[in-house]
Amino acid sequence: MLGATAFNIVITVLSCVLLSIVCAKFIIPYTPEGLRGWFFPMIFIASIAISFIAYRFATRFLMKKIDMERYFEPIFFNKDKKD
Repeated sequence: MLGATAFNIVITVLSCVLLSIVCAKFIIPYTPEGLRGWFFPMIFIASIAISFIAYRFATRFLMKKIDMERYFEPIFFNKDKKD
């Protein structure tokens, strides 16, 4: 869980930095003054969306590679399994 949280935070920060650099170099110089204030909130929301998508792909990939029920049985349990 800690690794997944750290992965999510790192992806969010990296995407925020990369989107800020791309916006500063290619988009902001060509936009009017009034619209420039909207870019940081849009970049922040986009970076959260990117990190969510990357997190989903990473967890699906890991669930295919690793049998999660074996390691996290109290979290992932089978409702049909009766003791």
